[in-house]
Amino acid sequence: MGDKPLELVGIGNAIVDVLSRTDDDFLRTHGIAKGAMTLIDADRAEALYEAMGPGVEVSGGSLANATAGFAALGGRAAYIGKVKDDQLGRVFAHDLRAAGVRFTTPMAADGDATARCLVLVTADGQRSMNTYLGACVQLSEADIDPDLVAAAKIVYLEGYLWDPPEAKKAFRKAMALAHEAGGEVALTLSDSFCVERWRAEFRELVDHHVDILFANEAELLALFETPDFEVALGALHGRVKVAAVTRSEQGSVILHDGAAHRIDAEPVTRVVDATGAGDLYSAGFLYGYARGYDLPTAGRIASICAAEVISHYGARPESDLKELVAEALGT
Repeated sequence: MGDKPLELVGIGNAIVDVLSRTDDDFLRTHGIAKGAMTLIDADRAEALYEAMGPGVEVSGGSLANATAGFAALGGRAAYIGKVKDDQLGRVFAHDLRAAGVRFTTPMAADGDATARCLVLVTADGQRSMNTYLGACVQLSEADIDPDLVAAAKIVYLEGYLWDPPEAKKAFRKAMALAHEAGGEVALTLSDSFCVERWRAEFRELVDHHVDILFANEAELLALFETPDFEVALGALHGRVKVAAVTRSEQGSVILHDGAAHRIDAEPVTRVVDATGAGDLYSAGFLYGYARGYDLPTAGRIASICAAEVISHYGARPESDLKELVAEALGT
């Protein structure tokens, strides 16, 4: 990959997370699917926001979380995503920049409001996400800064971007620019329902355009239409340079060059909030990969980051990730 000014550019849906503790009664009363991500319109977003208890607002979206985690480890990172020039758009931009991430995508002056995800967290750590996509789906080819993409070792894209037609064009442009500049392309499949919608196209991406793939077990099973994890894993072998598949408390499996490295999950005293576990796993893995660690060590760094984020409320690290990783690796 050579030496480049940036190690990671994340491209994703720029969403402000509004996190609030709740109980099962609230979910039932408001017809919220527990543990799922449900897309909602602007009116439903307003109504739920009014009904929720006190919330914490923080810039979110899968790739923004991953990019912030990467920066927290000491990595050089930037982010591309679309927000409106409104209150939540300014919250998003400020939070990301404060996390050490370069964010220069122009804000939309008009159109839909900044996207928000109302995350209702129950006592068992389950998060029920209600997402109004708003401005983030307006991401277009014009927002892909060629110089920024060319400056990165790795360009990391989220599968959710494959839904809006304009974002899909932006996605393809970013992949082409990254490869032209000698960088690598990473993709997270994002969601098993997203995989169901775009299975054939995702398989084509995996086979021909993606160097590093992230998926959880459900997404991998959906990609290869099988209920058997080992069968799905076998189907993935050889299709990408590197694949990292997460399995919650069962750890993860990293595939590369015919080998499967099985990585244990880091012990966690109590799962408080699973929000961001996959995002921080990918941040840790990509950091280790970009810095030249061997794949099992990159997987260990990934597991440490995921364990940190599920041990507290919210999708951003609260402990010093650099310190945690240094202690674990004895560096």
